[in-house]
Amino acid sequence: MLGYLDLFSGASGDMLLGALIHAGARLDDLRSGLARLPLTGYTLEADEITDRGIHGVRAYVRLDESLPHARRKLADVRTIIEAGELPERARNQALVIFQRLAEAEGAIHGISPEEVTFHEIGAVDSIVDTVGVALGLDVLNVDALYCSELPLTSGRARSSHGPIPVPAPATLELLKGTSAVWRPVPGEGELVTPTGAAVVAALARFERPAMRVIATGYGFGIRALPWANCLRLLVGEAPGAAPTREPDGFERDQVVVIESNIDNMTGETLGWLMERLLETGALDVSYTSLQMKKNRPGALLTVIASPDSADGLAEIILRESATLGVRMRHSERLIAVRRIETIETPLGPARVKLKQAGERIIAIAPEYDDVRALAATHGLPLVTVAARVTDAARRRFGLE
Repeated sequence: MLGYLDLFSGASGDMLLGALIHAGARLDDLRSGLARLPLTGYTLEADEITDRGIHGVRAYVRLDESLPHARRKLADVRTIIEAGELPERARNQALVIFQRLAEAEGAIHGISPEEVTFHEIGAVDSIVDTVGVALGLDVLNVDALYCSELPLTSGRARSSHGPIPVPAPATLELLKGTSAVWRPVPGEGELVTPTGAAVVAALARFERPAMRVIATGYGFGIRALPWANCLRLLVGEAPGAAPTREPDGFERDQVVVIESNIDNMTGETLGWLMERLLETGALDVSYTSLQMKKNRPGALLTVIASPDSADGLAEIILRESATLGVRMRHSERLIAVRRIETIETPLGPARVKLKQAGERIIAIAPEYDDVRALAATHGLPLVTVAARVTDAARRRFGLE
């Protein structure tokens, strides 16, 4: 699925959450996902409202003011997110967003990202906003996010350091170097918050995609403005990109294969590049050993991408690796459907991956992280636990 953010009145964490809920992400699903975080002292609420003839949702985080809200560094926020057993894509996106926030704050204050102490952006409500947005995108199965121009206002905003200019320095730092375009609009006050800027800077491409619109959502902010203070989310499919089901139960779709020969990057930087590409939406990333000119060892980078995300991934490779060029080709792919289920086993609950041809399950594989955790808990070899989980799954789904 594609998502397009129309930021005609700016962006904030609560506006993004409201738009996702209005577009079809169930509030209960977001609450359930957020409840996995080791985080307390808040409730996530949402109200339906109509303003200037536009109907939508206003989401907000209600804090328990009787509880202290600790200031946190990036490592603290990362620990909270990683401990939450979130869907992999949502977890990675939330981590990337907060990494971008820390880098921006660090650049403003002249310190490293790890030294940044989060104030406004590190409060409970911002953690909930950020993780909630990542969960909402995952619930709606948005694989590629796009963003419009941003409204540029003036004036001053309040912060823990005193009055600051609008847009906030962190907001400008987050969007600096991206292809975001600021569109001057009359009026004063902050329309694009650092949290909103971090989401679009980390996850979105600043262009308008061709798409078949399936759902729309309007997320409202708190401020009263002369216009409807909301952002609009369009969710849809790329023309011709929807998989077609084959007679044997498999599916066929189109992908772009991106390749490049690299011989002047260390193992650490190659690993970092792989993580960056996967976080940005690559379907798969791999390296193959090569023997290159002057007998230097090298690596063939291969990236599989959806057609709508291929250009952005190619730009990342060119910008953030040592290569001078990439090869791109469109390819047809025959794929099996995959889903993940949690089952009960004699050793405890575990997730398993089900490979399907249509409705028929043709293979089962236990989730490694769950197998590793059960092996550590019971003091058993990993292969023994994997076999027991697989046997339990085969019985559960009638494959004996």
